[in-house]
Amino acid sequence: MCPVNLKAGILIMKGMLKYFFIFFGIFLIVSCREEGKLAKMVSEIPMELDLVRFDRMFAEASAEDIPELRNDFPYFFPEQFSDSVWISKLTDTLQLELQSEVDQAFGDFQQERADLELLFKHIKYYFPAFKAPKVITLISEVQYQNRVVLTDSLLLLGLDNYLGSDHRFYAGLPNYMAKVLDKRYLTSDIASAFAKKVNSYPRNRTFLSRMVYYGKELYVKERLLPSNSDAQIIGYTDEEVRWAQNNEEQIWRYFIEQELLYSTDSQLDRRFLDPAPFSKFGLELDSESPGRLGRYIGWQIVRRFMDENPELTLIELLDMSPDELFKESNYKPRR
Repeated sequence: MCPVNLKAGILIMKGMLKYFFIFFGIFLIVSCREEGKLAKMVSEIPMELDLVRFDRMFAEASAEDIPELRNDFPYFFPEQFSDSVWISKLTDTLQLELQSEVDQAFGDFQQERADLELLFKHIKYYFPAFKAPKVITLISEVQYQNRVVLTDSLLLLGLDNYLGSDHRFYAGLPNYMAKVLDKRYLTSDIASAFAKKVNSYPRNRTFLSRMVYYGKELYVKERLLPSNSDAQIIGYTDEEVRWAQNNEEQIWRYFIEQELLYSTDSQLDRRFLDPAPFSKFGLELDSESPGRLGRYIGWQIVRRFMDENPELTLIELLDMSPDELFKESNYKPRR
């Protein structure tokens, strides 16, 4: 009887696998069609990018051009500094070297222009009231903490903050800060700046609420930048993303066992949410972990919620309370 039962079992398994692959294939076809339909709708949104290469304008300027530049771009020329300061800057060694490195890294900026235009189209698709800001590139003398500044009408990009994580200009920075100073993270930083404008910080100060807040930001970025990798979205290396994926269950178990979800301890921000070289569990694995793992888990919670509620718009998602979102997500970490 055993050989017969075994043979029957094998046949049943083969049949199940056959139907699994059929349904999986259908799922992929439908998903691809939906993605193609979305991409087509986004591509048809009219968008004229108003881009000014101020860094190049300043590099090519003469002393006689400074008054006109000051008049056209007053926000770059504080009134307390006379024109002589800017005239001197035209031949400053550091300024010239920074511009040379930016020119080598970005060339004619055509790829970045296309990426920005596509990002703005995605924003317009999901947030119809959006009006594309005027984009101005500049040399910021490596003010990396303000490398992207977004207002209602202006987007300022400090291109000297995107020369590559191992560039000599960033030699004095900790690795966890320098690793994202690469042009592969440029549109991700811009999407972050936009997401922060539409994503309200929670009044509820629990660790869970703050995780979900950052999770919403990352999910918005994911939808605005469908061609970007998870690493680009969250600002990890590919290896750090793999570490987070492989340890998601253990991270979540730690949060549950330590009863952290509804804690209002502000130290949890420093341990798991703020930029840092690693997350702080107080375990041997700390040095292997990437920082901001609380944000990563929040992202997975929001992903799970949206998988369960695909009809919701991003605007409706952002209006959801963290507690309600978490309960309805039925989140369980991958094993």
